[in-house]
Amino acid sequence: MIGLRGAAVGGVWAGVRERVLAVREAPHWREVFGADWLGEHGHGFRLEPVLSEPEVRAVEHHLGVELPGEYRDFLRQVGAGGAGPDYGLFAQRPPGSDDEPDSGACALPFRPEGTDELADHEADQPCADDYADEEALSRDYAAWEARYDVLHDSLTDGTLHLGHQGCGYYTLLAVTGPERGTLWDDVRAVGEGVQPMTRQDKPRVTFAQWYLSWLEHAERTAAEGRPRPYGT
Repeated sequence: MIGLRGAAVGGVWAGVRERVLAVREAPHWREVFGADWLGEHGHGFRLEPVLSEPEVRAVEHHLGVELPGEYRDFLRQVGAGGAGPDYGLFAQRPPGSDDEPDSGACALPFRPEGTDELADHEADQPCADDYADEEALSRDYAAWEARYDVLHDSLTDGTLHLGHQGCGYYTLLAVTGPERGTLWDDVRAVGEGVQPMTRQDKPRVTFAQWYLSWLEHAERTAAEGRPRPYGT
């Protein structure tokens, strides 16, 4: 597993920016998923400029957390957003003087067990058939709903949204807790909470593994013109 910040600095990202930008010169680059969506959207194999060390520190200060090494080094050596898996990576920019402070959710503990807690809570939803008193039902349902909202919103605490996959799904990077540096799928849109991203025999995937696997797949597709689902 590539996970040490020192390893990333030692060469994981060497030449990656150039490889990404070169894909646009391949004959079938538009066939890569997310690259040319609806003719005018998509990442187009463009990358944001890299960030300087002071700029990365400003981002971290704004978020209230130190970024995992692989992603931190990506911002410094490859780009601050742009081309990447699915519809690309959200841009990371240093806060401006007029930017509001971050809510601090990134710095909170990431708790994967929250998905199971939410599922248990959903199973306990008050049922009208169990109540003879409508006022009591209304009171209990309001309390249940308030707790649901807290549990639902807290599922992404301690994570950074890297990009969207479409259909309301997002890719998350855990930035706190024991899972720090691993990737997760935000699939709350279909009621499945937050799930770990896996690849074949890997129960966990790091940022570098995810991005470099996508790049290899994109290079093949752009050259051969035979798009396949990413991850295969």
